[in-house]
Amino acid sequence: MSKLQSEVLREGITAVKGKADEKKRNFVETVELQIGLKNYDPQKDKRFSGSVKLPHIPRPKMKICMLGDAQHVEEAEKIGLDYMDVEALKKLNKNKKLVKKLAKKYHAFLASESVIKQIPRLLGPGKFPTLVSHQESLDGKVNETKATVKFQLKKVLCMGVAVGNLSMEEKQLFQNVQMSVNFLVSLLKKNWQNVRCLYLKSTMGPPQRIF
Repeated sequence: MSKLQSEVLREGITAVKGKADEKKRNFVETVELQIGLKNYDPQKDKRFSGSVKLPHIPRPKMKICMLGDAQHVEEAEKIGLDYMDVEALKKLNKNKKLVKKLAKKYHAFLASESVIKQIPRLLGPGKFPTLVSHQESLDGKVNETKATVKFQLKKVLCMGVAVGNLSMEEKQLFQNVQMSVNFLVSLLKKNWQNVRCLYLKSTMGPPQRIF
């Protein structure tokens, strides 16, 4: 049973959007869900990690790069997606600085089956790419990647996840936040008993408490 009250969530979203309207920015602000946990010991308790695909893409401008075989490189070209082929990756292989720069430049990577096996060798550890098969639509996979958010407990009991942006309708934000929260709670050891507080915040706006 979700303890997130719809009314409180709706008011929070309206407040986040209202505050943002007072001060128009020249970019679309992201809406972040900020989470505070309790009764958790990141040192002892199992650290959780999980991803969920949201109904609406939170970050349409998310930068994705295709690490592709010939067919995927061709498809990426058609849809205007950044790509690198194996040759280009091999050139990076010797240079950690360039690998770091590449990892910083993109939020996520997709990779063809034949390429993914070589990735750890080529790129080293870090952002592991998502596998794309030739049976899937590359465009669809890009959108799926953009719509997926990841919850991961690290060493601290607070985390923030992009759950939307201010160009969305309130209803879309509501659906994204609700799904994110319910998914997060399902990952927690004692579900809602581990949630201390939840806030919504736009990039430049003040946080609004929703739980």
